[in-house]
Amino acid sequence: MSITSLEEVLKILREDFDDILQQWLETQREEGIRRPDLFSDSESYRQAKNLLTAFASGMTSASQEGRPNLDDPSWADLRAVLEEITHERVERGVSAGEMATFVLALKTPLFMRLRNNLKDSPDALVSEISRLSRMIDAFAMRTNEVFIEEREQIIQRQRDEMMELSTPVVQLWERILTIPLIGTLDSVRAQEVMENLLNSIVEHRAEVVIVDITGVRVVDTQVAQHLLRTAAAVRLMGAESIISGISPKIAQTMVELGVDVGEITTRPTIRAALALAMNRVGFEIRANKESARD
Repeated sequence: MSITSLEEVLKILREDFDDILQQWLETQREEGIRRPDLFSDSESYRQAKNLLTAFASGMTSASQEGRPNLDDPSWADLRAVLEEITHERVERGVSAGEMATFVLALKTPLFMRLRNNLKDSPDALVSEISRLSRMIDAFAMRTNEVFIEEREQIIQRQRDEMMELSTPVVQLWERILTIPLIGTLDSVRAQEVMENLLNSIVEHRAEVVIVDITGVRVVDTQVAQHLLRTAAAVRLMGAESIISGISPKIAQTMVELGVDVGEITTRPTIRAALALAMNRVGFEIRANKESARD
């Protein structure tokens, strides 16, 4: 496919690649987006060089007619390099604005050379700058899109990790499990709690499960319903559930809301719940006589 424009830009990239690369890095430094606190000079150089190489390759093979289309196969190398570099930068805390400015800074060295090379051909200069500007703008927009996708993936992964940490199922004793709940219990988290709990019942062959809500900030109708559904699911698995951490205030709130706990056993503290659970599985907690005398 023949190139109908940007001949001068391609010539500049072929003949002055290293100088353009260095000036691009210098422009990033001047605009405060070089981020030496996050990347070493060698890392910044590698990222910029790989991007500029892929950009030049895409421009050489892609059609310059109409609006730039970075989904075209000609830009496959650029997309791959961009995803790799964006992943690195998102992981280290670079912002979306810095990512876009990082790409847009490429205009400075290229525009300066176009101005010098085409100063006697104003029409050609305007044409080249216009097309190059659209190309780099499309590049920057694509960078932002990839950045947002990458950041959303990281946020989702962190959310999943936090969800796992916030719903730990602990084996307190043989056939006894507990799950301490802290914070807010919404529908998504309630589903996670139920799944983790039911899987753990099967894994540990548990007979008693203690759901401790001491750390739950607010117990409203929704939270109460989540707890009741969880208890019902535990019962269907052949285990007994005990809800601990029922303070006088929470008890009063549940009564005012008209929440009926039915056959669910409750205890004010996890200590009391554990004593009951031990009794349910055939153990008894007693003070050591010698220790008591001491």
